[in-house]
Amino acid sequence: MIKGVIFDLDGTLIDSMKIWYGIDREFLRENGVTTPPEDISDRMKTMSVDESSQYFIDFFGLDLTKEYVIKRIEELVRVQYEQNIQLKPFVHDALDFLDKIGIRYGVATATYKGLAEAVLRRCGIIDRFAFLLTDIEYPMGKRQPDIYLGGAERLGCKPDETLVIEDSLHCIETSVNAGFITAGIYDAAADADKQRIIELSDFYLDSLDELKNIFK
Repeated sequence: MIKGVIFDLDGTLIDSMKIWYGIDREFLRENGVTTPPEDISDRMKTMSVDESSQYFIDFFGLDLTKEYVIKRIEELVRVQYEQNIQLKPFVHDALDFLDKIGIRYGVATATYKGLAEAVLRRCGIIDRFAFLLTDIEYPMGKRQPDIYLGGAERLGCKPDETLVIEDSLHCIETSVNAGFITAGIYDAAADADKQRIIELSDFYLDSLDELKNIFK
């Protein structure tokens, strides 16, 4: 029986994945990497903010501090979170449904906390969530289950009572391996992994409009 829900943010609640694919390249070009590797964003998506910033420095030989890289990438993407990025379809409907049936929910994301707060506040839903967890609280990101376990604890649920909704394969693998009920959800950025996501997940959603079907 599902007693709580943990939502991912990017690609699940907000339509933002394509933004990150551009920002990685913009940052590298402004620091002298004229032809960034085609798969650079795929490499980044499994890393925490701290890890990805150090990777840029080490792999590309950048004469920068990790603190600078973290701050600069946040600056580059901030305007998108504060002004442009929109909610994915049916977010309000999904939250209304969970409220109606008395299920508490929160957000666990690898995105910068300030950016996550900015987009959720602008979209008018930040106060609906019981918590917003980021790599500030859980620096290992989502390659380890700590962030999900922390969310479940805040919801007062065990992993096998908690539904995790994610669009990225590595996050789904972590959630499943930690014993959470897991729903994969479609995002175009994860097209290449779709079949594996379907195979691993307990449920698969084409959009949040289908969330209610899990509770039937």
